[in-house]
Amino acid sequence: MSLTGVRAAVGNDWCMQGRSRDQRDLFDAESMAGELLEPGSVFAFLAEHRLALFPEEMFADLFGSARGRPSVPADVVAAVLVLQALHGYSDREATEAVTFDLRWKAACGLGVQAAGFHPTTLTYWRRRLAKSERPNRIFEAINAVVMETGVLRGKNRRALDSTVLEDAVATQDTVTQLIAAIRRVAREVTGGKDLVAEHCNGHDYSSPGKPRIAWDDPGARDELVSRLVSDALALLDHLDVDALEEDEAQVVALLAVVAGQDVEPAQGSDGTDGRWRIARKVAYDRVISTVDPETRHAHKTVAQRRDGFKAHVVVEPTTGLFTATKLTKAAGPQSADGTVGTDLLATDTTLTPEHTEEDEAAVATDGQEFPARQIPVEVLADSAYGTGEALAALDEAGHTAIIKPWPLRPAVPGGFTLEDFSVDEAAGTVTCPNGLTRTITPKRTVTFGAGCRGCPLRDRCTTSVSGRKLDLHPHDGLQRAHRARARQPAFQETYRSERPMVERSIAWLTRGNRKVRYRGIVKNDHWLARRAAALNLKRLLTLGLQRTGGTWQMVSA
Repeated sequence: MSLTGVRAAVGNDWCMQGRSRDQRDLFDAESMAGELLEPGSVFAFLAEHRLALFPEEMFADLFGSARGRPSVPADVVAAVLVLQALHGYSDREATEAVTFDLRWKAACGLGVQAAGFHPTTLTYWRRRLAKSERPNRIFEAINAVVMETGVLRGKNRRALDSTVLEDAVATQDTVTQLIAAIRRVAREVTGGKDLVAEHCNGHDYSSPGKPRIAWDDPGARDELVSRLVSDALALLDHLDVDALEEDEAQVVALLAVVAGQDVEPAQGSDGTDGRWRIARKVAYDRVISTVDPETRHAHKTVAQRRDGFKAHVVVEPTTGLFTATKLTKAAGPQSADGTVGTDLLATDTTLTPEHTEEDEAAVATDGQEFPARQIPVEVLADSAYGTGEALAALDEAGHTAIIKPWPLRPAVPGGFTLEDFSVDEAAGTVTCPNGLTRTITPKRTVTFGAGCRGCPLRDRCTTSVSGRKLDLHPHDGLQRAHRARARQPAFQETYRSERPMVERSIAWLTRGNRKVRYRGIVKNDHWLARRAAALNLKRLLTLGLQRTGGTWQMVSA
């Protein structure tokens, strides 16, 4: 298929929305082989209810014209995207399945002899969805089914969790990143090619592959790094940043990051003499690839490291249904579990209560919007979500935290922790295990200093010659109350009983899909939502989803 044909098949400004035929073809796959579909499977469900789940008006805003060549029907593409996310297929694998697999043909309402469509059709549809005001409408559609069935009615718990998804690019070393970043400036920045030719003489950037040096010679490596860093800095000095377009500015910013994150002045140098070496430590929030600058290192444990992104989810722990998702970098302040988790919970539409008569009367009288609020729930999570800020956010929203407490580490192994110090916020004082009381400063620090001299408990409290010093968290009182409640049997029983289903949901999410297929946060975030939507549909069918009298219902087996 030509590029023009592909564009027409997808839906552009010069293309009208296609629609599925009301009558089946003589060789319709479902008519001929529908009885072979497994009852209760996603294939059988889409074959029967695809149009009800994805009506054509749901995608009408993606088309700018009522004239032109019809696109592939939206319900067909939506069904393919769901099945693709469910099975972890590439675009080519998905379109081949539509062409040759009778189950996929039946699910999409196609005839046995239907030719399918080009893989790039799915690419164009995803781009259209990504640019729209509702990029995750497939997840929203299945979420609406969840709400209509009432399967979550009375379910007053939500679990927060995250998992690392591996990226789709190779991790690059410092030399590779420096060369790639300079080459990209020459390729994508206006006038960059001439600037590289004029000011970057430390390496032939037109030659492929790595420089040919004695890689086992530390001196040769340091000399190469010095030349590459000097070239990068010279290039940055001669670029007119104010004249750059947005895309060009991002390329130059990447060069600046790469030129500074992994290197440090050589021993006995301040960098002004052009001598550099690989830094002896890993930079915080380090870019690990110029191919996908948003990928990051992530440490699941001290010894286990993965590169990629972090998938954050909200799960209803009884049914295992995903109620909200978000994908972030695998490391960095914007990916902290406590922060992302509480923000994500606030977007959970399954917790939006039905509007009361008072709400409707107020809207009708004053013209104001319905009040933004959520149904209070118990929030389950591991200790990564037990920060003071997260507990405060949940408390402010009216939720109850069933979260494994943030661990307390003693200054001396086996010695006293912060829990052993009594805090009186009203009086603004802290009392140590030996009964010594000190005042909390405006910056919430407490210094015992000279009071630790001669203390019989000092060996269990501190190794500092200046005595014990505490830094109290702004939400210290909330954290203390939470730790006390976490010791109660009811708290521990709830956490233990609900946690397994959450782990199972994460296993479903990552099974066969531990590595993402796309580059960047935005594309993979949309994929994560489609993946969760497909898993939710499969889970709903397991729980007894049916359509009766035009409504979605749950029918127990």
